[in-house]
Amino acid sequence: MKEKRPPASEQDLERMFGNLLRTGVVIAAIVVLTGGVLFLARYGNQKPEYQIFRGEPAQLRHVTDILKAAVELNRRGLIQLGLLFLIATPVARVAFAVAAFGWQRDGTYVVVALIVLSVLIYSLVGAYL
Repeated sequence: MKEKRPPASEQDLERMFGNLLRTGVVIAAIVVLTGGVLFLARYGNQKPEYQIFRGEPAQLRHVTDILKAAVELNRRGLIQLGLLFLIATPVARVAFAVAAFGWQRDGTYVVVALIVLSVLIYSLVGAYL
């Protein structure tokens, strides 16, 4: 016979949410820092040209291209990947909230969290739909 697990307390959930956010930010910082150090090691001595604006190259504007560049240890690709981790952190927190509130059988919060999650996802991928 299965034992019933006691529902997680509010403090347990807050601790898990905090750990998730902290871990996401630390991973993002490490990846951005790595890419930044590699970028400065290569291009740090060049004089910047502030008269001409150069955005990100076209090959670093889509997730698959960023992942490919990061695997190849492309400096800008690593920085972009770190920024993607930073963007994904609160999205993962809301997805975790949906699961946690569902586990606690709190329907109201599940619905609210699902609405927030759908708005976040739409804002990230809505331009591609």
